[in-house]
Amino acid sequence: MSKIQTSLVLFFVVLIALLFAWAGGQYGPQFNIGEFTAVPLLVMAVLIVFLIQWLAFFPAYIKKTEHFYDLVGGVSYLVFVGGMFLATYQFDMRSLLLTVLVSIWALRLSLFLFKRVGQDGSDSRFDSIKHDFMRFLLAWTVQGLWIIVTAGCAVTAISSAQKVSLTMIDVIAILLWILGFAIEIIADQQKRQFKRQETKPTPFICQGLWRYSRHPNYFGEIILWFGIALLALPALQGWQYMTLLSPFFVVLLLTKISGIPLLEAKADERWQGLDEYQHYKNNTPVLLPNFLK
Repeated sequence: MSKIQTSLVLFFVVLIALLFAWAGGQYGPQFNIGEFTAVPLLVMAVLIVFLIQWLAFFPAYIKKTEHFYDLVGGVSYLVFVGGMFLATYQFDMRSLLLTVLVSIWALRLSLFLFKRVGQDGSDSRFDSIKHDFMRFLLAWTVQGLWIIVTAGCAVTAISSAQKVSLTMIDVIAILLWILGFAIEIIADQQKRQFKRQETKPTPFICQGLWRYSRHPNYFGEIILWFGIALLALPALQGWQYMTLLSPFFVVLLLTKISGIPLLEAKADERWQGLDEYQHYKNNTPVLLPNFLK
């Protein structure tokens, strides 16, 4: 990708995020600019998320390191969700639950990934880009988009003027989040334990939850974000419904862009010559678990 192409992608990434924030901020608090102009507070929050990524990018590029990438992502989630919760002064139970659930997930994942890259020494996703200023900057900017869109419906509901009491549907939403969160944690832990084993039955993990799905951690993450969207839904109105794209964005990201395709290609490169790997791949779903195996 040329520098011009990378610059265009950067521009559209920021533009998409701002349009997403404009839609979500239509029935939320406004930030006054001058006497006659107001901008949705959510738009200002989005700019702060990008600013955090760009400020972190410069020392990361100077040191040519990706070690703090995921940790900065987690902090950005906390700032984005927690900041909007505090800024709206509307501490209803739905907003509190959304803030807590997203914050727990972000803190757990960022610390897990930060610890993993520290133990592994590097993250292969950045091997070819961390020495290229524009491509590395794009990676940090795309992280901003990931944070903004993924947490978009939650933050929109938190800041929305429409407040609705909790119902049984919200209980289902919370249970979905708990189920997805548990699956993601268990799958991640099983993989870390497998990697630490000195002797392994196979060079790739196919035990525990990984027996039923080749990517159970991603399945769990998708489930929990649909739980968040369902919990956010009653507080949305008008253009804010556009933010319900959040869980579908997670599906797209994990299944078509940065998640499963990269890991599947890496696994194929390592083990495609092994009969047990081909058997595992041919008999295990890529995402949706088959518990009848």
